Amino acid sequence: MRDVLPDIERWRAEGEETIGLATVIETWGSAPRGVGSKMAFTSGNKIAGSVSGGCVEAAVIEAGGEVLRSGKPRLLHFGVADDTAWAVGLSCGGTIEVFVERLDRSLEEALRRALAQERTIAVTTVVRGGDDVIGRKLMLGDDGAMVGSLGGALETTAAAAARAAKERGRSERVTLAATGADDAVEAFVDVILPSPTLVIVGGVHIAVALTAIARTLGYRTIVIDPRQPFADEQRFPQADRVVRAWPDEALDEIGLASSTAVAVLTHDPKLDDPALRAALPSPAFYVGALGSRATQAKRRQRLLDAGLTEAQLARFVSRFQKDEGIPETGVLDDPTIDRLRQVHGG
Repeated sequence: MRDVLPDIERWRAEGEETIGLATVIETWGSAPRGVGSKMAFTSGNKIAGSVSGGCVEAAVIEAGGEVLRSGKPRLLHFGVADDTAWAVGLSCGGTIEVFVERLDRSLEEALRRALAQERTIAVTTVVRGGDDVIGRKLMLGDDGAMVGSLGGALETTAAAAARAAKERGRSERVTLAATGADDAVEAFVDVILPSPTLVIVGGVHIAVALTAIARTLGYRTIVIDPRQPFADEQRFPQADRVVRAWPDEALDEIGLASSTAVAVLTHDPKLDDPALRAALPSPAFYVGALGSRATQAKRRQRLLDAGLTEAQLARFVSRFQKDEGIPETGVLDDPTIDRLRQVHGG
């Protein structure tokens, strides 16, 4: 949803009242776009996003026109077993199911607020069932608050499914109720995670390039350094934020989530160690620190002396190191960098 929302906001500003939304809810085989991929569209042929990289967009838009006129959602199936497979462009293989609906204005506003606050949310939409329930939605936020309604027992089941999908961190199709194969009520739980964030401690020269690379990959980037010459917004035009503060204080203020990566680059224990003491016990999915093998060994001992546990320090050992036979001496030391260059041909 995050990738199409800016276009939706622009269309609203231009006066569009009715907007359609198509979502990939299930795939099999070599489907070109993953579950949760979205395409927004209008009756005036404005399009944002993609559900298949171009394979079935035309067919989805054609069906979407009727959805916009009638207000009745549709579940579309495209695959090699269909007579229309060649026509819609999936003759190379793969099957996808796409749910097409009108975009609900109140849910759109709730989604916009939640995304702006970088929260994990789960939106449960009934995609199969009777006409009285199909298309109904329930949005579950981080704080347990719900927007929308499915009604009755379905709501209880849907809320439980949403919580489970949020814990797993992935979108999925679920059965909410089934008295028989033909009477099943199915829903798609769309888990929308916060934007991945890279926090860089140390405004050193390689951080300039790292922010640019991270932004290209879709990361929000935050650079932390208490030193005025290094924490300069003009030095980091690609960074979303530059924080001039001590690393531990800045990390506490920013908050580290499971969608956060931390790269510690200063080579100065006065800055590196407080940052690592804050980052290693956090939910951050990656914590790395730059330094030679000798530097990593000394750093490790200092952190142990400061009260960190062996389990927390074990986060320095990357899966790549294990897979490639690199000694488990720390992340981003000089031998590791050499081995990375050998493996990746550079």
